[in-house]
Amino acid sequence: MAVGVGPLENPAHQLQEQRLIQRIRDGEHDAFYELIRPYERRVYAAVFAILRNPADADDCAQEAVLKAFKNIRQFRSEAKFSTWLIQIAINEARMRRRKDRADLMEPLHNERGDEGTYTPRDFADWREIPSEVLERKEIREKLAEALASLGQIYREVFVLRDMQHLSIDETAKALGISAASVKTRLLRARLMLRDFLAPGLGGAWSSHLSIAKGAKPW
Repeated sequence: MAVGVGPLENPAHQLQEQRLIQRIRDGEHDAFYELIRPYERRVYAAVFAILRNPADADDCAQEAVLKAFKNIRQFRSEAKFSTWLIQIAINEARMRRRKDRADLMEPLHNERGDEGTYTPRDFADWREIPSEVLERKEIREKLAEALASLGQIYREVFVLRDMQHLSIDETAKALGISAASVKTRLLRARLMLRDFLAPGLGGAWSSHLSIAKGAKPW
């Protein structure tokens, strides 16, 4: 089955983006708001995955956008603007996290590398979570709790890849890791989230139509 091209990835949007960037470089600074508007949610989600505090994430997202504006001339047109912007946001969030929590730093192995292994509780196929289940407040809260339970390196990859729909390569670039590491961390994140969610949901979606093995229910 053919996969459609999203509105932010189609050639027309990319051409419009290039024109906006040139206008900004030529001094039309107000055009920057139009340029970043489609990516505001992505930027916030990326920094929130690291900081896990709404106020800090909001401040950091604004700082990242300001830094992107100041450095717009350094953006290379052959790259995707969205990837460049999110990379700035992630770096900004990581710097803030190191500064604010210097005395509470996680062990080094939680910051880099694909340490250890994760053994899932079972090997059942993924099950699709029905929309009526997701509409329940307690389920939304459970999903947020599950995401917060992940280690940072897994949460970052999951948010960028499965929630913000960046490609494997874009996620790797934004995080400064290899595509292989993205795939490994994403698989572990999905398995951990599934194991976290399944008991609390009590098989709420187990009787619904299953999707292909390896697919994700997010």
